[in-house]
Amino acid sequence: MDIDGQRRSDNFEDRGAGSVRGGGGGALNLLFFVFRTFGFKGLLVAGVALGGAYFLAPDSIKHSLFGGPANTQVTEGGVCTASKKNAAACDFSRAVLGSTEDVWKEKFTAGQLPNYGRTPKQYRKPTLVVFANAVSTGGCGNATSAVGPFYCPADNKLYIDPSFYDTLAQRLKSPGDFAQAYVIAHEVGHHIQNEIGSLRKTIPGESKSQISVRSELQADCLAGVWGNKARANLKITNEDLAEATQAAHSIGDDALGHKDESKFSHGSSEQRIRWFRRGFDSGDARQCDTYAVKDYKQL
Repeated sequence: MDIDGQRRSDNFEDRGAGSVRGGGGGALNLLFFVFRTFGFKGLLVAGVALGGAYFLAPDSIKHSLFGGPANTQVTEGGVCTASKKNAAACDFSRAVLGSTEDVWKEKFTAGQLPNYGRTPKQYRKPTLVVFANAVSTGGCGNATSAVGPFYCPADNKLYIDPSFYDTLAQRLKSPGDFAQAYVIAHEVGHHIQNEIGSLRKTIPGESKSQISVRSELQADCLAGVWGNKARANLKITNEDLAEATQAAHSIGDDALGHKDESKFSHGSSEQRIRWFRRGFDSGDARQCDTYAVKDYKQL
């Protein structure tokens, strides 16, 4: 993909380095400690041992890409000015965010959205916050970089530590700029859900983990819709598409080591790829209504 000539979004904050203080960060810090001590499999075991802490934690975990670890590095001053690598990551993130703004402004104006009884005609743009080490949100508690990228519906902001891009390439074996763009577009997808009313939708008889899977798969599909509409402007190639589908595969619950499908919170690798491709191939957000699938097993 090519971001040359792409408008950079001004809805961007550089928070610099931070530290977690006060309520909301304890569970996240505990999981981060377990990861550093026992590795990724230990982190997964700890998640089970905590007895569903995922659903007791702040919304920052609930709407994270996968809730896994990222490398952290404390910086002084701004994240974007800490290194040339960070500067490039920030510039790239702003370009992708700007592209999502253009696509979703058009979709909202045309009313081409899933209908949950709320039909906003104007797209309210989210803000992307970059940080290092840890961050405090405006209503979703505190989080360390271990959470991964996430969306906070309370303040309409996306949060990412740019070092996650290294984690994506190295630990999750998903390199490439379109894989990184997918990460941002997925979190923007959660913002779309918040705007149209599906983010907190429930279905009688389904568990919280099942509802979470529906939400995450819809965000994947919405990310695909963005990719479809941005394809020409960003010169997205088939190789780029392969990068995004590899990223979707890498962050499936099964790829991350979960064995019990009844406790999946984000969907299997196959589901994540399929729903992303559904959005990408159709370019129609109305095709992303995961809540309309009556049988959960058919997602």
